[in-house]
Amino acid sequence: MRITLVEDNVGLAKGIAYRLQDAGHAVDMLHDGQQAQDFLRSDTSDLIILDINLPGMDGLTLLKTLRTNGDTRPVILLTARAETQDRVIGLDAGADDYLIKPFEMEELEARVRAMSRRRAAPARHITTIGALSFDAASRQLFVGQDQLDLPRRELSMFECLLSANGRLVSKESLLDYAYGVGADVEQKVVEVYLSRLRSRLKPHGIVIKSQRGLGYLMRVETDT
Repeated sequence: MRITLVEDNVGLAKGIAYRLQDAGHAVDMLHDGQQAQDFLRSDTSDLIILDINLPGMDGLTLLKTLRTNGDTRPVILLTARAETQDRVIGLDAGADDYLIKPFEMEELEARVRAMSRRRAAPARHITTIGALSFDAASRQLFVGQDQLDLPRRELSMFECLLSANGRLVSKESLLDYAYGVGADVEQKVVEVYLSRLRSRLKPHGIVIKSQRGLGYLMRVETDT
């Protein structure tokens, strides 16, 4: 699952992000409410974890703006406010869940799992490239009726390249897609994952091409 985390305590944010990434999620990390609002306008994450006390724009205002604009993604609020009335205000603003600081990471992970189960199952959206079919809802890749298992980072990079529809994708964009914006990961890991991905896709007629200094694209192999 792709998660947008908005928390101004950088140390706490990194701790949450690392824990969720270890659980297999991609995490985009932001520390300012106004910055988060701009980011979320075009972001396609599955879940938002949102602190109430933020610089730029407070979390409740941001949440109300999201709901007013028709954004229905689940939101877990983080706050140090423990009073019942504060929780009621947060839930009335459109939050799906509420977690009071300090909290155990295990509890946050459990809330994230619960949100994942509660999400309505999206309609199947199948994209084909050569002999492969990708189910975006389940994030499963198939060769005919057989599933082609890819490690999750390679699958994320495949998904990013596939969504580009033959256009070049920068190394930075691939890294952000696989790990989340702001992740402390060196760009050279992209080359490692793409090398492995190339080997897995080549038997099925799919190639990943690079253009030095510009990025990568994926397409069906031709005989020329």
